Amino acid sequence: MTDLVTRAQLILLARTLHVPVERLAHLDKLGPHRLHELQQKMSGHLFDQHTPVFERIAKLVPIIPLAISLPIVQKLVPPTMTGRAAGAIGVRYPAKAVEALLRMDVAYAADCAPYLDPRTVGQLADDAPPAPVVAILNELLARRDYITAGPFLAYATPELIRAVEEGVPDDEGLIRSAAYAYSGESISAVVRQLLSGSGQRLPRLLGAVINGSKELRLAALSVFARCTPDVIAAVGDVLFEVAPPSAIADLLTTYIAAEATPDMLRFLGHLSPNALTRLALNPVLSEIADTLVCELDGSSEVAIWRGVLEPLARTPAEVRRRAGLRMAQLDTPTLLTLPALAQAARLWPPLLWVLAATDVDVQAHLGELWATATRLDLSVLERRIADQHLDPLLATLTTTIRFLR
Repeated sequence: MTDLVTRAQLILLARTLHVPVERLAHLDKLGPHRLHELQQKMSGHLFDQHTPVFERIAKLVPIIPLAISLPIVQKLVPPTMTGRAAGAIGVRYPAKAVEALLRMDVAYAADCAPYLDPRTVGQLADDAPPAPVVAILNELLARRDYITAGPFLAYATPELIRAVEEGVPDDEGLIRSAAYAYSGESISAVVRQLLSGSGQRLPRLLGAVINGSKELRLAALSVFARCTPDVIAAVGDVLFEVAPPSAIADLLTTYIAAEATPDMLRFLGHLSPNALTRLALNPVLSEIADTLVCELDGSSEVAIWRGVLEPLARTPAEVRRRAGLRMAQLDTPTLLTLPALAQAARLWPPLLWVLAATDVDVQAHLGELWATATRLDLSVLERRIADQHLDPLLATLTTTIRFLR
């Protein structure tokens, strides 16, 4: 999880509490997971306060036909009250909820949507017919109310996801809404449908990102970086098909300038070998190599290391040489833990390819440090080097370790 996700969760919490997001800015230190939990708890508490009222209203549902009550409700009852009551009543009378959804004016339903209890949405999702939900979603996107639309993606059924692909034409709206969804699993399910669906939606959607604003690009990064590795690899293959090298370079520099480098690395590390090679041959990687390596300082996050090493390992020797030199300048604790991290995360191959291009003084420096690393198994390191046929290029590294032990 990332700063982009933290920002989205902070905005959702501010909406739940009906306060400006600036008043909660100090809570960003909690991180996305704790902010999400806090928002869920606050939302649940607020809805639980109204439970007795909702129960009294629910008693009227079987008595008054919706054909009579619903027009009156839409004229006289504020959307805030209808939205807050709808979820609880719908759980008790799901058939009536479906009927109401089919009868309700789309604009009024969209007015009510921000006030629905998220806990009840999941319980009603299986029964909800896709057509009116898609109509409401289109209305929300037309209003650019991405904050309301996004979290409900967590409850989208496969049938609804297919309906959204076919019935929601707003590419930017979908991306910016999905950035407010917390669940990476749910986001992955939506993106899988966009990848495999008959509409072949993803190329068009990525085209919107490439030509879009900085805000849209950041939203897309937040979405795709949280997908499962197989989905990221598939998205990356499409991206490198539709985007020329100059567009890829522009995307990467946008993310770095926006201080979204960690998100970018989480995405890059799961690209397919073909996409990684195409990225490595892009001139931009030479320009940003130092910036990427600097992101490793003090980091033990596997995804960050993978996102740096996998592309750099495929770059020309001169780029790897400079990257390896910069890597050797990381703080000592980071370098001492690197062998254990490489072994646990299976990162020896890309790491060794970067180090193989470095000068002997760099290898000697790392050798001196790693000779004191108790978790480095020299025989394992030598096997990994032999597997990559890099023995001659890394002789200084292994000789230094062996001599000092």
